[in-house]
Amino acid sequence: MTTTASQTAGPYWHIIDHPEWADLRRGENAAMAGTTITLTGQITDGDGTPCGDAMVEIWQAGPDGACEAGFHGFGRCASDDQGRFRFTTLKPGPVPGPGNSLQAPHITLAVFARGLMNHVTTRAYFAAEPLNEADPILALVPEARRPTMLARETAPGVWTLDIRLQGADETVFLDI
Repeated sequence: MTTTASQTAGPYWHIIDHPEWADLRRGENAAMAGTTITLTGQITDGDGTPCGDAMVEIWQAGPDGACEAGFHGFGRCASDDQGRFRFTTLKPGPVPGPGNSLQAPHITLAVFARGLMNHVTTRAYFAAEPLNEADPILALVPEARRPTMLARETAPGVWTLDIRLQGADETVFLDI
């Protein structure tokens, strides 16, 4: 039997890989005001082996926390042979949440990789962000597991969120 795109998530995404999509400041976004950041990380399987054939998509609000005119807030990046991904974007602002709540600034990530019948989705929150304490979605995650969703600043303007697809240190994935 031949595997088709409806039976596995990959490696079909490489057909539509556009390396330029890893820079969300491209095109109209290049002139937008905001703080430029890099979001990077490594995708590994349950054994800690890098997933060199994964693809990450991100969605985010603009710097003012809205879907600003001209800011498309979408990016896509294939992992390298060490499972690493890298995006250049503008740091998002807080966004409205359920009820009258306010969600902390975050970037939503969808990971497509071998062995996944459907992509998995998580969020990258920014460590030490004061609004994290009141974020209604992050509050649903047991406190001991929240660090798997916290990107840490590893250099000025560089935020790192490693993604573990399974195992004891598995990243928290959202059921959307």
